[in-house]
Amino acid sequence: MIDILAAGAGAAEAPPAWINLLPIVGMVLIFWFLIIRPQMKRQKEHQQKISELKKGDQVVTAGGLVGKIVKVDDTYVELDLAQGVRVKAVKATIGDIIPPGGSAAND
Repeated sequence: MIDILAAGAGAAEAPPAWINLLPIVGMVLIFWFLIIRPQMKRQKEHQQKISELKKGDQVVTAGGLVGKIVKVDDTYVELDLAQGVRVKAVKATIGDIIPPGGSAAND
């Protein structure tokens, strides 16, 4: 009788291997939806803003400089920071566009 009970207890099957992978798949999905996907969305929005830059827009660079765009080409923008002060900046370093009616950088 004891042999029958011991044989029945040892015959329990291990769970399938794919069940062991479920926590890892779950973590990857969580990282995707909470970190990677929103970052990709922000990057796409930033690239769209950069492509729509035009002369006269007021912008803030990644370094914190505020100026008005004087000239735009494929790679660079020329910013008027103050009267008689112009700098050339890489287009990708433009952080944000200040909407009209915002505080003026160079009055």
